[in-house]
Amino acid sequence: MNKKDFLSPPNIVSLVRIVMSPVLLWLAWHQEPFLYMLALLFTLFTDVLDGFLARTLNQVTKLGARLDSWGDFIIYTTLVVAAWWLWPEIIIEEIIAVLAIIISFAIPVAIGLIKFRTLTSYHTWAVKIAVFITIVSYVVTFMDWARWPIYVAATVAVLAAIEEIAITLVMRHEHADVRSIWHALKYYRDN
Repeated sequence: MNKKDFLSPPNIVSLVRIVMSPVLLWLAWHQEPFLYMLALLFTLFTDVLDGFLARTLNQVTKLGARLDSWGDFIIYTTLVVAAWWLWPEIIIEEIIAVLAIIISFAIPVAIGLIKFRTLTSYHTWAVKIAVFITIVSYVVTFMDWARWPIYVAATVAVLAAIEEIAITLVMRHEHADVRSIWHALKYYRDN
């Protein structure tokens, strides 16, 4: 791989998302919830932008998929730590939903690491929906507007995790961008 491929626009956007992690943590540590939420929204925009750029510029690569997955993993971990620093009382009150979401994102990653010895990059439709609902519920819950969305997010995250685990169990070798269990079954039959 050459430097030009590594520094493609979608990869740069993914790297920006990764670099935003310490910024988010700094804002949370210094108890700046409003600035934290603004930085978080920017960070989430970069998550949408990198995929859009990759498809639009025809620069979809395995490296790009991996950077996107690493960025997601780093940011989601950051969100948990930052929420604890900023809103520990809400975390404690909603611990069951919070743990369900954390476990739903962690267990599929762990199973993928065990089976393939690498971070999986499935980018399933179910996970995309789960992430969207989880982010909306994150903002709504931690801005203390409503609590019920976090339970919807937990339910959808658990379902998405079950599908990702099933995909890992079905696949013979690691494959990026497996959109659903049906796609995994097709890869299994074709290989």
